[in-house]
Amino acid sequence: MKKFSIWLVCVFLTQTLALGQTKIDFREFSLENGLHVIMHRDNQTPIVVTSVLYHVGSKNEDPERTGFAHFFEHLLFEGSENIERGEYTELVESNGGALNAFTSNDITYYYELMPSNYLELALYLESERMLHAKIDEVGLETQREVVKEEKRQRYDNQPYGTILPETLARAYSKHPYQWAPIGSLDHLNAASLEEFMQFYKDFYVPNNAILTIAGDIDYDQTEEWVRKYFSEIPMGKGDIYRPDVKEPRKEEEIRDVIYDNIQIPAIIQAYNLPPKNHPDAYAMEILSTYLTGGNSSLMTKELVDKQQKALVIAAIPLDLEDGGIFIMYGITNMGVEPEDLENEVDRLIRQVQEEGISEDDFQKIQNILENDLVSKNATVEGIAQNLAEARLFYGDTDYINRELEKYREVSRADIQRVAREYLTLDGRVVLYYLPKSQQPEAFQK
Repeated sequence: MKKFSIWLVCVFLTQTLALGQTKIDFREFSLENGLHVIMHRDNQTPIVVTSVLYHVGSKNEDPERTGFAHFFEHLLFEGSENIERGEYTELVESNGGALNAFTSNDITYYYELMPSNYLELALYLESERMLHAKIDEVGLETQREVVKEEKRQRYDNQPYGTILPETLARAYSKHPYQWAPIGSLDHLNAASLEEFMQFYKDFYVPNNAILTIAGDIDYDQTEEWVRKYFSEIPMGKGDIYRPDVKEPRKEEEIRDVIYDNIQIPAIIQAYNLPPKNHPDAYAMEILSTYLTGGNSSLMTKELVDKQQKALVIAAIPLDLEDGGIFIMYGITNMGVEPEDLENEVDRLIRQVQEEGISEDDFQKIQNILENDLVSKNATVEGIAQNLAEARLFYGDTDYINRELEKYREVSRADIQRVAREYLTLDGRVVLYYLPKSQQPEAFQK
């Protein structure tokens, strides 16, 4: 029975891999107002995803009004001139659908997953969001409270929850990536209704958006509905703000201590990365997986399992449009000083820089990443998002069908080279997270 079960798993994985590597077909066109539309047909199940990617994230914000992009992710579920407050979500869920959104440093992304016979409804809802969003004082006050609660839960009251904002603030000295998408609540509280409305007019325009429809669709009918609901939306006025800032390369290490509501110390290291579409990004992704990607990674095996210096070693690789950061963090084991853990992390980084990685490890990591790429495109939700991001970040929607080739072009020498080039010990950020009980009395509040 056990052998039979293993055989079934192997058959399933083989079929899944083959499916994931099948070319993803699509059609695309642009409206006169600048909206780019991508359609992907998959009639296997009667569901459809309608998504809109807006090319606006925290990097597009005024430094005195941070948090706007993330705030709008919440605000634009309030309804529209033609959809009553609270009715937007109800219209989706009462018809068997689901909806969500997220904001990053670069983009804001909305989607609805619906039974395919409600595609027209989903398109109507997204056109209302783009043209007639409800932005008023009631909605602003409601969503301010929502964002405050989110910040308390995810950042302020979460152990180690401030790692991202504290690291970004030190990893970037010039670029607006220096603040996290959650932004400043003081900025949101100080902003006027007119400022929120101007942000909407500046960025929520068709020439700053990609509409993607993936699933059980008819191409001709879908295009007809898209033109019906989106053609009337006017193009945005004026240029869309894009920060033209290049983050200077760090020549010196930045080191600091954060006292947090924690019991166990942690160390954080951050290294600046090239832009998302840079050729070295693929080798850096493989290197990241090799160092910290799961239980079989180098640092987990060495520092968690063998030496038992860390309870956990993990990474947050942020591949961002203008140049991201590789954040690596480790939580010390009981009785282990942060300096001891940091020294061992540095030793392993130098080991990769000097010796590279073995052929066996290289092949294993390649297989892991290939499976990850298969998983990314295993659902219509994933395909919709990946089509939109291919168009935005790589300027070519068909990149979705070439991404795997890019990883296969990476050599072991490339991995060793990027380890030397980007994981520079003298141009990084190092933070020690220590319990507040260790804070010197003179600095305690």
